[in-house]
Amino acid sequence: VLAVAVLFKQALENTETEEGKSVSLRCELSKADATVVWKKGETALQASAKYEMKQKGTVAELVIHNAEPEDA
Repeated sequence: VLAVAVLFKQALENTETEEGKSVSLRCELSKADATVVWKKGETALQASAKYEMKQKGTVAELVIHNAEPEDA
């Protein structure tokens, strides 16, 4: 069985927002519905009221609600 590597077609870009607002980070992958794990440093983020993960086809999105300086 030959595994096909999943590559970034569009990588994450730095995004700014105001404290207390929501911010969205997006990337595009070379394979639809590939498993995506969002991390802050070495810590995997879990879906919660703060972090919302979305994925549609090849586009993966992380929405950070109520952004704080610690979210940088």
